[in-house]
Amino acid sequence: MAEQAEESIPRAEPRSFTEKIEEKIHEHKSSSSSSDSDNDKSEHHSSSVKSGIRRLFGREKPVHQVFGGGKPADVFLWRNKKISATGLTVATAIWILFELLDYHVLTLAAYGLIIVLAILFLWSNATTFISKSPPRIPEVSIPEDLALNVALSLRYEINKTFAVLRDVVSGRDLKKFLAVIVGLWILSTVGSSCSFLTLFYIVFVLLHTVPVLYEKYEDKVDFYWDKATAELEKHCSVIRAKVMSRIPKSAQTKAKKHQ
Repeated sequence: MAEQAEESIPRAEPRSFTEKIEEKIHEHKSSSSSSDSDNDKSEHHSSSVKSGIRRLFGREKPVHQVFGGGKPADVFLWRNKKISATGLTVATAIWILFELLDYHVLTLAAYGLIIVLAILFLWSNATTFISKSPPRIPEVSIPEDLALNVALSLRYEINKTFAVLRDVVSGRDLKKFLAVIVGLWILSTVGSSCSFLTLFYIVFVLLHTVPVLYEKYEDKVDFYWDKATAELEKHCSVIRAKVMSRIPKSAQTKAKKHQ
């Protein structure tokens, strides 16, 4: 009886190898089509977010082009991860050595030169006993063209700074004057609370973290920046309207004539 019951139950035929492959291909196509549709949706969403949004600080170019589009931009945006990680590690080691361990630059440079000179001196004298060629020490000299180019670049930057300062103190642009004053005040406040090395290290770390994070989340940052700018302009217009309403009309006409 048991054997008859087992014979009466229909057995599932085993699938062939080709049927299994076709099923896997069908599943892969369906999953890839769904992922493509999701990517299309995300690209459409990002393009819709980008349209009509004011970029941070009026930026019109991509972040990579803002930083020059060369090797420095690749380092700051972590396109070359080895160089970026090496630079950040070396800067951190220098900051720990000179700031936390309270080591001095002059002492380290002197000890380093002592070790290098001693090694080269002993190596040069030991070659006479071990019958080997002495170390090849290259002749180092600064080219005249390089020195002139550096001097001309420094001259151009110094003259440009003097021109900006002259433009600021001439009283023509109030916004630029206030921006320079606020910047110098912030610099003095930060300088009184930390050393120059710590300030340089903070700027170095910010350059290696903020741009890459902004490039990753630029749509969200620009969206909230646009909203904050619109709200600020709205409040400024309200305050300006209140101030102008309290000024007599005769004074307003005189101010417009002077403008």
